[in-house]
Amino acid sequence: MWILHQYPLCPFSRKIRFQCAEKGVAVECVREHPWERRDAFLLLNPAGQTPVFVQGAVTLSDSTAIAEYLEETVERTPLYGAGAEARAETRRMCAWVDQKFYSEVVVPLLAERMFKRLVTRGQPDAATIRGAQRAAEGHLDYLDYLLEHRRWLSGPAFGLADVAAAAQVSVADYLGGIDWDGHEETRTWYSAIKSRPTFRPLLAERMEGLPPPAHYDKLDF
Repeated sequence: MWILHQYPLCPFSRKIRFQCAEKGVAVECVREHPWERRDAFLLLNPAGQTPVFVQGAVTLSDSTAIAEYLEETVERTPLYGAGAEARAETRRMCAWVDQKFYSEVVVPLLAERMFKRLVTRGQPDAATIRGAQRAAEGHLDYLDYLLEHRRWLSGPAFGLADVAAAAQVSVADYLGGIDWDGHEETRTWYSAIKSRPTFRPLLAERMEGLPPPAHYDKLDF
Protein backbone atom coordinates (compact mmCIF):
# COMPACT_ATOMS: atom_id res chain seq x y z
CA MET A 1 0.00 0.00 0.00
CA TRP A 2 1.10 3.53 -0.75
CA ILE A 3 1.80 5.84 2.19
CA LEU A 4 0.96 9.51 1.70
CA HIS A 5 2.64 12.05 3.94
CA GLN A 6 0.16 14.95 4.17
CA TYR A 7 -1.92 17.18 6.39
CA PRO A 8 -5.67 17.91 6.05
CA LEU A 9 -5.39 21.41 4.56
CA CYS A 10 -2.63 20.70 2.05
CA PRO A 11 -4.44 21.15 -1.30
CA PHE A 12 -1.82 19.19 -3.21
CA SER A 13 -2.23 16.23 -0.86
CA ARG A 14 -5.99 16.48 -1.34
CA LYS A 15 -5.43 16.38 -5.09
CA ILE A 16 -3.49 13.10 -4.84
CA ARG A 17 -5.94 11.55 -2.38
CA PHE A 18 -8.87 12.44 -4.65
CA GLN A 19 -7.06 11.05 -7.70
CA CYS A 20 -6.17 7.84 -5.85
CA ALA A 21 -9.78 7.39 -4.75
CA GLU A 22 -11.00 7.85 -8.33
CA LYS A 23 -8.48 5.28 -9.55
CA GLY A 24 -9.09 2.82 -6.72
CA VAL A 25 -5.56 3.10 -5.34
CA ALA A 26 -5.38 2.30 -1.62
CA VAL A 27 -3.54 4.91 0.42
CA GLU A 28 -2.54 5.14 4.06
CA CYS A 29 -2.31 8.77 5.17
CA VAL A 30 0.40 9.84 7.60
CA ARG A 31 0.11 13.28 9.20
CA GLU A 32 3.05 15.53 8.41
CA HIS A 33 3.35 19.21 9.25
CA PRO A 34 5.98 20.40 6.76
CA TRP A 35 6.65 23.61 8.71
CA GLU A 36 8.17 21.45 11.49
CA ARG A 37 10.90 20.38 9.05
CA ARG A 38 11.54 17.03 10.66
CA ASP A 39 14.84 15.47 9.62
CA ALA A 40 13.16 12.18 8.69
CA PHE A 41 10.71 13.99 6.43
CA LEU A 42 13.43 16.08 4.80
CA LEU A 43 15.22 12.87 3.91
CA LEU A 44 12.12 11.85 1.95
CA ASN A 45 11.74 15.25 0.28
CA PRO A 46 14.53 17.81 0.74
CA ALA A 47 12.10 20.50 -0.47
CA GLY A 48 10.21 19.97 2.77
CA GLN A 49 6.81 19.98 1.09
CA THR A 50 3.80 17.70 1.12
CA PRO A 51 2.66 15.46 -0.42
CA VAL A 52 5.24 12.69 -0.39
CA PHE A 53 4.12 9.33 -1.77
CA VAL A 54 6.00 6.22 -0.63
CA GLN A 55 5.76 2.53 -1.40
CA GLY A 56 8.72 0.29 -0.62
CA ALA A 57 11.81 1.68 -2.32
CA VAL A 58 9.79 4.20 -4.38
CA THR A 59 9.50 7.74 -3.01
CA LEU A 60 7.70 10.39 -5.05
CA SER A 61 7.17 14.08 -4.34
CA ASP A 62 5.51 17.03 -6.10
CA SER A 63 1.82 16.55 -6.84
CA THR A 64 2.24 16.99 -10.60
CA ALA A 65 4.89 14.27 -10.75
CA ILE A 66 2.80 11.97 -8.53
CA ALA A 67 -0.35 12.59 -10.57
CA GLU A 68 1.41 11.77 -13.84
CA TYR A 69 3.00 8.67 -12.29
CA LEU A 70 -0.45 7.44 -11.25
CA GLU A 71 -1.88 8.16 -14.69
CA GLU A 72 0.95 6.23 -16.35
CA THR A 73 0.87 3.23 -14.00
CA VAL A 74 -2.83 2.79 -13.14
CA GLU A 75 -5.05 2.05 -16.14
CA ARG A 76 -8.33 2.43 -14.28
CA THR A 77 -10.22 5.74 -14.74
CA PRO A 78 -7.98 7.78 -17.07
CA LEU A 79 -8.09 11.42 -15.99
CA TYR A 80 -6.00 13.30 -18.56
CA GLY A 81 -8.39 13.06 -21.50
CA ALA A 82 -8.22 11.39 -24.89
CA GLY A 83 -5.81 12.89 -27.38
CA ALA A 84 -2.98 15.37 -27.22
CA GLU A 85 -5.20 18.47 -27.27
CA ALA A 86 -7.35 17.25 -24.37
CA ARG A 87 -4.29 16.30 -22.32
CA ALA A 88 -2.72 19.70 -22.99
CA GLU A 89 -5.86 21.47 -21.78
CA THR A 90 -5.93 19.28 -18.68
CA ARG A 91 -2.33 20.21 -17.90
CA ARG A 92 -3.06 23.91 -18.54
CA MET A 93 -5.98 23.94 -16.14
CA CYS A 94 -4.05 21.99 -13.51
CA ALA A 95 -1.24 24.53 -13.76
CA TRP A 96 -3.77 27.37 -13.44
CA VAL A 97 -5.23 26.13 -10.17
CA ASP A 98 -1.99 24.68 -8.76
CA GLN A 99 -0.04 27.86 -9.45
CA LYS A 100 -2.28 30.94 -9.79
CA PHE A 101 -5.22 29.97 -7.58
CA TYR A 102 -2.89 28.49 -4.97
CA SER A 103 -0.52 31.46 -4.80
CA GLU A 104 -3.19 34.18 -4.98
CA VAL A 105 -5.90 32.61 -2.83
CA VAL A 106 -4.82 29.58 -0.82
CA VAL A 107 -1.34 30.69 0.30
CA PRO A 108 -2.52 33.90 2.01
CA LEU A 109 -5.50 32.13 3.58
CA LEU A 110 -3.31 29.35 4.96
CA ALA A 111 -0.82 31.88 6.28
CA GLU A 112 -3.38 34.12 7.96
CA ARG A 113 -6.11 31.72 9.04
CA MET A 114 -4.22 28.49 9.70
CA PHE A 115 -0.54 29.13 10.34
CA LYS A 116 -0.99 32.21 12.53
CA ARG A 117 -3.74 30.55 14.55
CA LEU A 118 -2.20 27.12 15.04
CA VAL A 119 1.53 27.71 14.86
CA THR A 120 2.67 31.27 15.61
CA ARG A 121 -0.42 32.30 17.63
CA GLY A 122 -0.42 35.62 15.84
CA GLN A 123 -3.29 37.84 14.75
CA PRO A 124 -4.46 37.40 11.15
CA ASP A 125 -4.09 40.39 8.85
CA ALA A 126 -7.55 41.41 7.67
CA ALA A 127 -6.25 43.21 4.58
CA THR A 128 -4.42 40.11 3.38
CA ILE A 129 -7.53 37.99 3.87
CA ARG A 130 -9.66 40.48 1.95
CA GLY A 131 -7.10 40.42 -0.86
CA ALA A 132 -7.32 36.63 -1.05
CA GLN A 133 -11.12 36.81 -1.10
CA ARG A 134 -11.03 39.34 -3.96
CA ALA A 135 -8.65 37.09 -5.86
CA ALA A 136 -10.99 34.15 -5.29
CA GLU A 137 -13.82 36.18 -6.83
CA GLY A 138 -11.78 36.70 -9.98
CA HIS A 139 -10.87 33.02 -10.22
CA LEU A 140 -14.47 31.93 -9.73
CA ASP A 141 -15.51 34.33 -12.49
CA TYR A 142 -13.09 32.51 -14.80
CA LEU A 143 -14.36 29.09 -13.72
CA ASP A 144 -17.93 30.30 -14.31
CA TYR A 145 -16.95 31.32 -17.84
CA LEU A 146 -15.38 27.94 -18.57
CA LEU A 147 -18.31 26.01 -17.12
CA GLU A 148 -20.77 27.98 -19.25
CA HIS A 149 -19.12 26.33 -22.26
CA ARG A 150 -18.02 22.96 -20.85
CA ARG A 151 -19.51 20.31 -18.63
CA TRP A 152 -16.22 19.92 -16.72
CA LEU A 153 -13.22 22.19 -16.37
CA SER A 154 -11.08 20.78 -19.16
CA GLY A 155 -13.79 19.46 -21.45
CA PRO A 156 -16.77 17.11 -21.70
CA ALA A 157 -15.46 14.52 -19.23
CA PHE A 158 -14.51 14.67 -15.56
CA GLY A 159 -10.72 14.71 -15.27
CA LEU A 160 -7.66 15.73 -13.36
CA ALA A 161 -8.37 19.44 -13.83
CA ASP A 162 -11.53 18.96 -11.77
CA VAL A 163 -9.59 16.97 -9.19
CA ALA A 164 -6.92 19.66 -8.85
CA ALA A 165 -9.40 22.54 -8.79
CA ALA A 166 -11.65 20.87 -6.23
CA ALA A 167 -8.66 20.32 -3.97
CA GLN A 168 -7.70 24.00 -4.05
CA VAL A 169 -11.26 25.32 -3.85
CA SER A 170 -12.12 23.05 -0.91
CA VAL A 171 -9.19 24.36 1.15
CA ALA A 172 -10.08 27.97 0.34
CA ASP A 173 -13.70 27.23 1.28
CA TYR A 174 -12.63 25.57 4.55
CA LEU A 175 -10.74 28.75 5.43
CA GLY A 176 -13.70 31.01 4.66
CA GLY A 177 -12.17 32.51 1.55
CA ILE A 178 -15.01 31.99 -0.92
CA ASP A 179 -18.31 33.83 -1.36
CA TRP A 180 -20.49 31.57 -3.51
CA ASP A 181 -23.11 34.23 -4.29
CA GLY A 182 -23.24 35.00 -8.00
CA HIS A 183 -21.23 31.95 -9.05
CA GLU A 184 -23.95 29.48 -9.99
CA GLU A 185 -21.93 27.64 -12.64
CA THR A 186 -19.03 26.99 -10.29
CA ARG A 187 -21.38 26.25 -7.39
CA THR A 188 -23.19 23.61 -9.49
CA TRP A 189 -19.86 22.09 -10.54
CA TYR A 190 -18.57 22.01 -6.96
CA SER A 191 -21.83 20.54 -5.67
CA ALA A 192 -21.39 17.68 -8.14
CA ILE A 193 -17.81 17.22 -6.90
CA LYS A 194 -18.94 17.24 -3.26
CA SER A 195 -21.50 14.52 -3.97
CA ARG A 196 -18.87 12.08 -5.28
CA PRO A 197 -18.15 9.25 -2.80
CA THR A 198 -14.46 9.62 -3.65
CA PHE A 199 -14.45 13.23 -2.38
CA ARG A 200 -16.68 12.96 0.68
CA PRO A 201 -13.92 11.63 3.00
CA LEU A 202 -11.86 14.77 2.36
CA LEU A 203 -14.77 16.96 3.42
CA ALA A 204 -15.15 14.97 6.64
CA GLU A 205 -11.62 15.77 7.84
CA ARG A 206 -10.87 18.63 10.18
CA MET A 207 -7.75 20.52 11.15
CA GLU A 208 -7.70 20.41 14.93
CA GLY A 209 -8.44 23.79 16.48
CA LEU A 210 -9.67 25.22 13.18
CA PRO A 211 -13.30 24.41 12.30
CA PRO A 212 -14.67 25.19 8.81
CA PRO A 213 -17.76 27.29 8.04
CA ALA A 214 -21.13 25.62 8.61
CA HIS A 215 -21.78 25.22 4.86
CA TYR A 216 -18.44 23.58 4.15
CA ASP A 217 -19.45 19.91 3.78
CA LYS A 218 -23.11 20.43 2.85
CA LEU A 219 -24.26 19.54 -0.65
CA ASP A 220 -26.86 22.32 -0.54
CA PHE A 221 -24.80 25.44 0.03
